Amino acid sequence: MTKIIPTALVNTMIKDRSVRTSITKDSFLYFFHFYYAHYVKYETADFQKEIIHNLEKSAVENLYVVAFRGSGKSTMVTTAYPIWAILGKQQKKFCIIFCQTKAQAKQHMMNIRSELEGNDVLKRDLGPFQEESDEWGSHSLVFKKHGARITVASSDQSIRGLRHNEHRPDLIICDDVEDVQSTKTREGRDKTYYWLRGEVIPAGDKTTRLIIVGNLLHEDSLLMRIKDEIAQGKAKGTFKEYPLLDKNDVCLWPGKYKDTKDVADEKMKVASEISWQREYLLRIIPSDGQVLYPEWFCYYDELPGASHIAYRGTYAGVDLAISSKDAADFTAIVSAHVYGRREKMRIYILPNPICQKLNFPAQVDLMRNFKATQMPRYTDKFFVESVAYQEALPQMLELHGIEAQSVKPKGDKRTRLSLTSTSIKSGIIKFPRHGCEDLIREMVGFEIEKHDDLADAFSLLINATLDYHSQESTWIMAFLGGDTIYYSDYVDVG
Repeated sequence: MTKIIPTALVNTMIKDRSVRTSITKDSFLYFFHFYYAHYVKYETADFQKEIIHNLEKSAVENLYVVAFRGSGKSTMVTTAYPIWAILGKQQKKFCIIFCQTKAQAKQHMMNIRSELEGNDVLKRDLGPFQEESDEWGSHSLVFKKHGARITVASSDQSIRGLRHNEHRPDLIICDDVEDVQSTKTREGRDKTYYWLRGEVIPAGDKTTRLIIVGNLLHEDSLLMRIKDEIAQGKAKGTFKEYPLLDKNDVCLWPGKYKDTKDVADEKMKVASEISWQREYLLRIIPSDGQVLYPEWFCYYDELPGASHIAYRGTYAGVDLAISSKDAADFTAIVSAHVYGRREKMRIYILPNPICQKLNFPAQVDLMRNFKATQMPRYTDKFFVESVAYQEALPQMLELHGIEAQSVKPKGDKRTRLSLTSTSIKSGIIKFPRHGCEDLIREMVGFEIEKHDDLADAFSLLINATLDYHSQESTWIMAFLGGDTIYYSDYVDVG
């Protein structure tokens, strides 16, 4: 504390309430290091000072913080800042803190209350306070002297119309409202995002400040969606990321981790490479491990061509999306030239797969045009996943003279993509040197990348193609000099 606040000044602040309230009212940095000095066990790092600065510089600017586990972000943002926001110059009247579960919300309220009860100086300056609960099950601390309230709730509790006296929430803090499980599926990520946009933000007013803190759990998590919106000019606020080690492997908290040995010891405590990468270095790795690796992919510079003797046809996998709204999935088409049979089969993925947001009629038009321009032969095949409304698409296409084969998906998305790994690694499947960067990025970053529509179309194409040919007769008779020759022994496309 003395490195932030000189010892002589600390002693004066302890003795004189008017001095300490005057100083700490304007400075959250001084407030935190005075009232919460027992939390400051190591020299305050520059990134922590930056977080504090961003908290105190504005009463209305939204702030989003992604920081490594143990960085002190929750202590600063969720435990200390709401108290300063009431006591200090921002003069907040109604703060709501959201946690993911009711149990976490209850525990957080107990932590705040225990801090106020056990911190005599803070209690005298802020108190008296009383605890209340409401019909939604949320818990509050009410500070009558300041006309203020702090409410802690879980993300599944409704706060519509919630007020403190005449005040709507003027400070909303979301602390770790997502976890690995909730971000694992698009449905889970959408649920949290729509809860924020549809429930939380409308509960405030035009001067309400929103602060979200958490770890980096997924490239399409709530915080990363907000990061993209800020970059695109669709949202306002300050977004900050703080990994334990920067891109040059320099530790952001030298006061706690004095050398590489301290960092290595911390990693040993974690004992999980995935957790270390995700929660300390802010690098996303699927919790179940990576499905495909970049070094497995084989590339081609030129296609054998449709005139090659082994050419079987052009096949396409179609992953459909219903809506053309921003939040919807993309309609994706991945196509390939297929050559040979059995062990001589080769699948050449064609460059520039399609990935667009389309409604149903537009999907039909797209596939009709695709068939006419890219798949003119009778041997060419469309494979369309047969789930939900998608079952109607093959019938619709048939009305337009386009034959499409319905395919029942096998297992979940991860399983279906995993089934292609052997064919990729063995070189049965080849990719163009250029033109499939987005597809390969989705495949290598499966469960990390924001979208997986191209990866889904690819796995549908490959698994349907392999199944289709496994059901065919495995040989074709060709009479050359009276001998029967197997097709697979006759043709090799390399």
